[in-house]
Amino acid sequence: MSVLAKYLIREFFKLLIICLIIFIAIYLMIDFASGVDDFIKANSPKSVMFSYFAYKIPSIAVQMLPAATLTTIIIMFSLMKKNNEITSLKACGANIWKISQPVIITALFLSFALFLFSEAIVPLTSSKANDIWRIDVKKEKPGRFHGQNHIWHKGNNSIYWIKQFDHDKMIMLEPTFYFFDSSFRLIRRIDARSGIWKDGVWQIRNGITQDLEEDGGYNMNRFQQLELRLPERPEDFVREEKEPEEMGYQQLKRFAERLRAEGYDATKYFVDINIKIAFPFVILIMALIGVPVALWKKEMSTPVAVSLGIVLCFAYLLILGLSRTLGFAGILPPVFSAWLANSVFFFLGIYLMINANR
Repeated sequence: MSVLAKYLIREFFKLLIICLIIFIAIYLMIDFASGVDDFIKANSPKSVMFSYFAYKIPSIAVQMLPAATLTTIIIMFSLMKKNNEITSLKACGANIWKISQPVIITALFLSFALFLFSEAIVPLTSSKANDIWRIDVKKEKPGRFHGQNHIWHKGNNSIYWIKQFDHDKMIMLEPTFYFFDSSFRLIRRIDARSGIWKDGVWQIRNGITQDLEEDGGYNMNRFQQLELRLPERPEDFVREEKEPEEMGYQQLKRFAERLRAEGYDATKYFVDINIKIAFPFVILIMALIGVPVALWKKEMSTPVAVSLGIVLCFAYLLILGLSRTLGFAGILPPVFSAWLANSVFFFLGIYLMINANR
């Protein structure tokens, strides 16, 4: 490793740590100001409040690292330009690509490190922070459940539709049960007003059964109460709903595939799966953008360059948010919606680097 590379990497990490701490502190102050009233209303102890914000720090660090990286690079190269270090290096035959190469390679390694950190640490701390918010602050019951209303459940050669399910009372309202043979032909259908879990069986009440007869028709019978022995228990009709940041890539993928298999719309989870892969590489993209922004105009001051970098950060987040929303709506494929912002700013960074090198 050359002396220049060691110098740039050392200065990069010095500034990066300072910038990241500042960004995290600003984020925490805003978050504290917006959430302290909820802690006061819930009469939560100070230890609970401090634990909540402490558990949020890893997630905040992940969100702030790209902006901190961009700010660091702009400040570092702006100071080098101001001190005529860039001019001296150019006079020695080095171009912008060669000068910035150590920082860009470092940013690439940071992207991989960010992904690993997001997989290993953030899901655990985010889960604990959200549990504190839900249980200690909002006084919700432990666990949030997916599909308490309008539940579609796929069983073994069967599909159930439940209009509403009360897990505490173990009662289902207006359930419909479809049973199929091995060729997926409907052989039995049960419609009822309610069903209750009692003595290890489902007691279905006030309904109609339709059974397939040999001639292909269906025999219809009314009933007041019917004992239905299903392999599913009450807990099979509830799903603990976690936020995407509370799950790693593989866990989120399994969760999304399970929801899709049970008939739910899991599009937003597949979008977030792809964002988990795409987002860490924004650090590399910010490095590509930061260098030419810092060196754009000789007379441009460092504060102006940093302000321009912050504007570009907001533009990135705006495009990412828009493409994510379009992905949730099914207008864009999950992969395209996740990588759209990265693609736009990657080519923008390459274009700016080419022009800065002239």
